[in-house]
Amino acid sequence: MTGSSKPRNTIAFQGLPGAYSELACRSIFPKMATLPSAAFEDAFAAVRDGQARYAMIPIENSVAGRVADIHRIMPESELFIVAEHFVRVNHHLLAPVGATLETIRSVHSHVHALGQCRKLIRKLNVRPVVHADTAGAAAEIAERGDPSEAAIGSALAGKVYGLASLAANIEDAEHNTTRFLVLSRTPRRRSRNDLTLVTTFVFQVRNVPAALYKALGGFATNGVNMTKLESYMMGGDFTATQFYADIEGDPRDRNVSLAMEELAFFSHRVKVLGTYPADAFRATNRPLDPD
Repeated sequence: MTGSSKPRNTIAFQGLPGAYSELACRSIFPKMATLPSAAFEDAFAAVRDGQARYAMIPIENSVAGRVADIHRIMPESELFIVAEHFVRVNHHLLAPVGATLETIRSVHSHVHALGQCRKLIRKLNVRPVVHADTAGAAAEIAERGDPSEAAIGSALAGKVYGLASLAANIEDAEHNTTRFLVLSRTPRRRSRNDLTLVTTFVFQVRNVPAALYKALGGFATNGVNMTKLESYMMGGDFTATQFYADIEGDPRDRNVSLAMEELAFFSHRVKVLGTYPADAFRATNRPLDPD
């Protein structure tokens, strides 16, 4: 179900109906209505303005890396991360009914989706055509109805736009997975009985020698596992860097609290974006410790 007059039962996502973000929404919140948004900022605004309860936002992909601009705009969204969800990406070759692999001459999709399906594109010897997103490509192929054109997208996109799947699971990498974050207007306080919690925050270190090394030292000395650390430029200034981090634990835990205090001492800005349960995917995909 797309669209709803009940904001409390609505989750916003960026893209057109049939996008992988909508697939993620339906996977974790099957009873909620989905609200397509033109841009990530629009999805955030829908939650802030009360049009939706949550926003489902892709943050990174195991093949393509982090999603552009999210690390920059999410900290300023005034929303809080309340959940994470990992979605296995299963690309389909979608075409108008009646088309076959032999009739296809060009394939349309987002640049990342095209890059993730290079083997099939080479095998079919078809021309790749870049679109803004996978669902948009599927919608355009459906509208034109040309049996020589196909799109790479989700099974949901095929269903939404009435396209046939000529081939399924066509991605090159078996581990192709996208991590999504669910954001809300208010943080969700979690019980300490939760087995594993993740805390996400951004920070900017003070402009002093070895500030980053010193700021992160507290996590090592207090036994806090940092699972992600990324940096990105702020405002086009090569000397202004913001860091994005994920750690295991809750700021209410003593060891996490001590580590965050040390981080704050060597930083001039620390902003916690949310504390939320770790998706079960993390446990099933954790690398084994060496003997």
